[in-house]
Amino acid sequence: MKSNDATKVVFKICLDSEWQEAVNKGVYTGSALDLRDGFIHLSTSDQVIETAQLHFRNITSLVLVAVDRAGLDIRYEESRNGQMFPHLFSDLPVSAAVKVQPVSLDADGVPIITAEMIAAASV
Repeated sequence: MKSNDATKVVFKICLDSEWQEAVNKGVYTGSALDLRDGFIHLSTSDQVIETAQLHFRNITSLVLVAVDRAGLDIRYEESRNGQMFPHLFSDLPVSAAVKVQPVSLDADGVPIITAEMIAAASV
């Protein structure tokens, strides 16, 4: 199914150490959850803030990776609350990353991803 998201960018939240390993290898192979599920979990610009709040609370050293989805094997599948989420069914080439930004936590341990961070990554 195709996405209604008109942008060419999707997002991956991961540990900075995972991303640095990917940079060294040239590809991101996924988190433990991604490997278990058989695809890399991604989010659209409309989903990434909620994804951070629900799944990355109290996790430090995160990065927000903006990915140009052109040429990638991304399929949109139903997930949380019936939303269609982008799932990547291959390794993620580091060259597809258009911007990588550090993610801070607020006083309650919630990752801070702002509209400005998302806009800065859009192509």
